[in-house]
Amino acid sequence: MTMMTRPPLLEPTEAYALWAAEYPAHAHNPVMCAEERAMLALMPASLRGQAVLDAGCGSGRYLLHALRHGAAHAIGVDLSPPMLERAAAELGSLRTGAQVSLLQGNLLALPVPDAQADLTVCGLVVGHLDDLAQALAELRRVTRPGGILLCSDVHPIGHALGWQRDFKSAGRRYAVRHTSHLYGDWHAACAALGLRIEQVLEPMLAPADIPAGAHFDPRALEVPVALVFRLRRAPGSAGADPACTQARP
Repeated sequence: MTMMTRPPLLEPTEAYALWAAEYPAHAHNPVMCAEERAMLALMPASLRGQAVLDAGCGSGRYLLHALRHGAAHAIGVDLSPPMLERAAAELGSLRTGAQVSLLQGNLLALPVPDAQADLTVCGLVVGHLDDLAQALAELRRVTRPGGILLCSDVHPIGHALGWQRDFKSAGRRYAVRHTSHLYGDWHAACAALGLRIEQVLEPMLAPADIPAGAHFDPRALEVPVALVFRLRRAPGSAGADPACTQARP
């Protein structure tokens, strides 16, 4: 994420088609490292026997984590066929005996039945969408009552500072279109859907994650770079609950 000369701005489908060939199944930049530490801190230590859905799974980094921690069924959904191909290659090398399903689909209309997942993960995806409330409604729908949703996005302060989600492909730099969603937007959407906000983390960059000689905005070391939520669908809920309660870390 940089504030240098503005690269061409691409829609997510086009961007990830270019990015897929060089997109590893692990956190590969300082912002992703900070986001992943926070996501894993909020994830249950054991996923044994559970169904885990990763909405916007990309190359499969959170699916790999789920399988390594005992998930019985790992379901990945992504809009980009090249990213799903990359995920299939990464997951194919892991022998766990678990069921793995990779599906092409949109976060606003997931190709997954209701209440399918014990844990639903959505990492750094909702910023690609304008409608946060509809995205959260879909994530809630596919999560069983009482289940957990872990969601993250680039922190809105980065958008205010002019940062972009950028990457290189074939020696050229590009940026992916991103919509900033404020904490208040998340809170309002949760309240409408009956999702309880159990914990919120705002991770900062670790200087050790920044490569030597990297060009980046020095203000990035002084502000949070991601917004990470642990949400809970109310037990026994079929429709939206009337209120959303919040618990700060």
